[in-house]
Amino acid sequence: MADHKVTVEDLLRSPALQLRVLAGEAGLSRSVSWAHVSELDDPTPWLLGAEVIMTTGIGVPRSAARQRAYLERLDDAGVSALALSAQLHVPPLHPAFFEAAAERGMPVLEVPLAVPFIAIAQEVAAALREDAGERLAAQLQVFGALRWLAAEDLDTATLFKRLERLSGYDVYLSTRHGLPLLPGVPVPPLDVLPAEPDAPPTIPGGFALPVSAPGGSAGYLVAFEREGARPAGLAVVQHIATVAALQVAMARHERETLRREGAETLAELLQDLLDPPAARRRLARLGLPADGDTILLVVRGVPDDALRRALDTLPHLMLRRGDDHYVLGPPSLGPTVASVPGVAAGASRPFPPGDSLRVAQREAVWAVSHAAESGKELVHYGEDTTGRWLPDDPATLAALVDHVLGGVLAYDSAHDSKLLTSVRVWMERNRHVEDAAAALHIHPNTLSYRLRRFATLTGRDLSSSAAFAEVWLAVRAARQLGVLSS
Repeated sequence: MADHKVTVEDLLRSPALQLRVLAGEAGLSRSVSWAHVSELDDPTPWLLGAEVIMTTGIGVPRSAARQRAYLERLDDAGVSALALSAQLHVPPLHPAFFEAAAERGMPVLEVPLAVPFIAIAQEVAAALREDAGERLAAQLQVFGALRWLAAEDLDTATLFKRLERLSGYDVYLSTRHGLPLLPGVPVPPLDVLPAEPDAPPTIPGGFALPVSAPGGSAGYLVAFEREGARPAGLAVVQHIATVAALQVAMARHERETLRREGAETLAELLQDLLDPPAARRRLARLGLPADGDTILLVVRGVPDDALRRALDTLPHLMLRRGDDHYVLGPPSLGPTVASVPGVAAGASRPFPPGDSLRVAQREAVWAVSHAAESGKELVHYGEDTTGRWLPDDPATLAALVDHVLGGVLAYDSAHDSKLLTSVRVWMERNRHVEDAAAALHIHPNTLSYRLRRFATLTGRDLSSSAAFAEVWLAVRAARQLGVLSS
């Protein structure tokens, strides 16, 4: 190779690189002044020309028309060649893509999986002048970030501290709304975040780049030049953004795996399939505190995404059952769930981690029904001053309901009437007939008839304090068992 010039053909001749031409042979004489990775659909606003663009294929479009446009954009920006990594994320390439490469003389190269992109960059670096060579040295070391991650098992904070030292920048990451994107990496000032992902990358004192993710940008990487350091330039910051995108993808995959495992564990707990020691081990592995109490919540009226966003940073297990979500975690989950717009939620009493959920499930189901009826965001079981005196044993509760209300339940079932509901509403409105009739949308005389009929069937005079108390406890027991839900 010439001292300060390298061509695409020179790269092809290198036995160490093992490159193969897929298309665009007419452009092999193009000179190369830089080589770097870009997984962007359109990296051209940040290119200077004569670059070899290396990609695993994440940013290569799937349709024929968009693939052709992608290659033409690179050629119009003066890119020397496009290098695609074999056997990774490159989608099927359409004939239109190869035709465009041939028409324009735009070399498309295939890089064997065994050849790291760093090797191509090293070949280019050998032919560059001293200043560019220094920049490439930083760039090549940043390429090694994924190797460090695999070989040294670095945590996120340590990985990005090392990238900061190599690049000469202080690095920040955030979501599009200014929240932390990755643990251990600080959030930049909100006023430097771009309004749109495709905004120019240059900001005062550094760069701001989008962090790619499936479905759109996951957030932004902001890099400020560090005083006393030698910043390595935009290309290196782009590489760091690619590392951030991969870290975000890994973190999302891990969260999704834990979410699935959490749902499976909660399903087993609700079915009482795990003994307490096994349950505690499983909960600890899924990130729930081993000490302190837990609660079970039943959440109604909110979509999956809204609830997941609200609970994203809190330890919890969540399972969808019909229209309800069951959530297990520390008592601190309650206020967070209550803050979700449109929610109706019920919480059990606190209990030790790993204990059976049979009682907690009944409590949470009762509480969410009460929350939905009352219009409250969150109801804790036990807030009802009468219900707290009821026993937990379902058999005892059922016996109370049958003894006091059995005749009325049979009558309502046979005649499709609303005697028990009418009495409950009348009791809840402090025995005010007119208010209760209005709530039931019936005439006060109709309600008075139903009250008399109820007294006849139960043999209990509701004007008696003793009879009233017995019936009220039986009504609460019926609701707790789910016999009376409205």
